Amino acid sequence: MPRKPRIHFPGALYHVMARGNRNQRIFLDDRDYELYLSFVRECKRRYRVSLYCYVLMPRYLQLLVEVADIPLSRVMQSLQSRYTRNFNIRYRKRGHLFQGRYKAVVVQKDPYLLEMSAYIHLNAVREGLVKDPLEYPWSSYPCYVNGVKENGLIDRHLLLGRLSNREIEAVRAYSRFVEKRLSEGHPEDLNLLRDQMILGSKEFVLAVQRRLDDGTSPVYDIPLQEIVESVASVLLIPRELFYTLSRNRQGAWGRAAAGYLARKLAGYQIKAVAEHFDRDPVVISQGIKRLEQRLRQEKETVRTFTALEEALTCNRKKIPV
Repeated sequence: MPRKPRIHFPGALYHVMARGNRNQRIFLDDRDYELYLSFVRECKRRYRVSLYCYVLMPRYLQLLVEVADIPLSRVMQSLQSRYTRNFNIRYRKRGHLFQGRYKAVVVQKDPYLLEMSAYIHLNAVREGLVKDPLEYPWSSYPCYVNGVKENGLIDRHLLLGRLSNREIEAVRAYSRFVEKRLSEGHPEDLNLLRDQMILGSKEFVLAVQRRLDDGTSPVYDIPLQEIVESVASVLLIPRELFYTLSRNRQGAWGRAAAGYLARKLAGYQIKAVAEHFDRDPVVISQGIKRLEQRLRQEKETVRTFTALEEALTCNRKKIPV
């Protein structure tokens, strides 16, 4: 049978899984784990990837990543092939290290971001390697709960921003969430992922399938500054309020609108938007989430942003992916 085509669109969240060929070990000592993570860090910078969580097990690995304009297939090909070359040289081996193609499931952020992260972080417990996920060293869980710094490897803002605007409260809430999944187990649909390509609501699945069927990509070459100017003009927000350091509601609304359109139309990540406005990524993420809620509830807001999207993309060149 022909392979199913990979799904790609900017802002897509993927649960990535890769296993050793013939179930062989892919990490033999600490140096292997550290080398793989160093390559992940380089791929993040090169391909504008966000890594929300990971677990590296002796015979397999799982990542939760969000892409921008570069497809996941290109990112993973670079990451896996580079690690395989180094592994084979170090241990004087030949051939494939990983079993076939990696598997990637497109995940709807709400409500599955938290569920999928807990699922990944509890792998070592399910395998019987540890009783407490904090005891496993090759997971991003300590970065969330203990604040362990990983030199920019983990992007914590999106996940923690779903729980609270205050980091301390968000960390406590996330720890409780994972502990609850440890004692009660995961939702049934997370255990039925073997043949799935998409995890989400029926509406989300249909939207992704339509995108796959027509082969289109909504990535446009739009400078972030131009998006800000367009939002300022349509929403009647003075441009200087986008960059003021005071807690101004108009400025916050404008930044959320610009961030939402930048992600949707041009593949910008929240981190890049936050840096542009000199704001915390968690705050930008919260603003975008509130805007998305309004878009689900208010027809007038939908009309306004539809007009903004049409104006920004009219006669605009798409970025080839």
